[in-house]
Amino acid sequence: MIEAIEIRTVRLPLRAPFQTSNGVSTERELVLVRIAGGGAEGWGECVAEREPTYSSEHSRGAVDVMRSFLLPRLLAAQVRTAEEVAPALRGVVGHPMAKAALELAVLDLVLRRRGVPLAQYFGATRTRIPAGVSVGIQPSVAALLDVVGGFVDEGYRRIKLKIQPGWDVEPVRAVRKKFGDDLPLQVDANAAYDLADAPLLRRLDEFGLLLIEQPLHHDDLYQHARLAEMLTTPLCLDESVVSARSAAAAISMGAASIINVKPGRVGGYLEAKRIHDLAQAHGVAVWCGGMLESGLGRRANIALAALPGFTLPGDTSASDRFYATDLTAPVTLEADGHVLVPSEPGIGATPDPDLLRKFTVDTWSYER
Repeated sequence: MIEAIEIRTVRLPLRAPFQTSNGVSTERELVLVRIAGGGAEGWGECVAEREPTYSSEHSRGAVDVMRSFLLPRLLAAQVRTAEEVAPALRGVVGHPMAKAALELAVLDLVLRRRGVPLAQYFGATRTRIPAGVSVGIQPSVAALLDVVGGFVDEGYRRIKLKIQPGWDVEPVRAVRKKFGDDLPLQVDANAAYDLADAPLLRRLDEFGLLLIEQPLHHDDLYQHARLAEMLTTPLCLDESVVSARSAAAAISMGAASIINVKPGRVGGYLEAKRIHDLAQAHGVAVWCGGMLESGLGRRANIALAALPGFTLPGDTSASDRFYATDLTAPVTLEADGHVLVPSEPGIGATPDPDLLRKFTVDTWSYER
């Protein structure tokens, strides 16, 4: 089925610096995969960052592991469906983001040939979903209130604030005071705290947050379970959940009552759906997180988030939240704070060739 493969590294300038507890970004480096065969093509997006700060993966490493180890196995297996990708790549340990990009490219190719939208393939029934937005750490509380106010005016249905030690209780207090208790509000620590910080994190209970996301280290399921007993605010796991198995462990331990599902982090959209199904069976809420994706990955996330178990607004913001110029036709925000679920075959968009050339910094290609 696979006749040609192309791997492109692109760099998209951000509209404004985006700061988390892991650092500050001014541009997003992404790895795109194009797989062609049978008169069609499919696209995948690897969400590994330029540096291994969010996870052990990084963009240059993803390109290398694809070329050296994953693609030879994918070609040797002669895969014909997306369901065959993960078994073909199982011999390579780790690298879920690189694997996810290849799986999505195959899935997009297959669905385009069949004329089936990604959301329909997942079994989604919604045609639009509420959009949330993630707000990075700001230089001052006043600046934070201005940024949040702009997103509220745009109609976003949920605000997520990035926090870190020294930037937590007071910024949250200020946002609550200015925008009121009715604003759906949550915080994300990106593993910046320790269990010893429980008294500090307990102070966030007074603000009626939807959740506190990943306050402790990614491999501290036990300590997350202990922290959950100390707080009234629900705990949500992000970096800790890398598969359906780890999601099951977290749920059984009481380490999370909510899970942030990021397809790249868990190895692909098929595994992400398994986590959705598992969580739904156990009454655990899920929402779809974002990794500053281009219009390709953003549309795929929206299709996934249209499944019924995604009961909380995710990081499914419009393209212009991060990019003045996206690689695809932009994802736009409806007047009432929703985004439309793509109805075109596959992901529902392809990169603009001129923009792709403009932002590409490296290309590798293969033909049979």
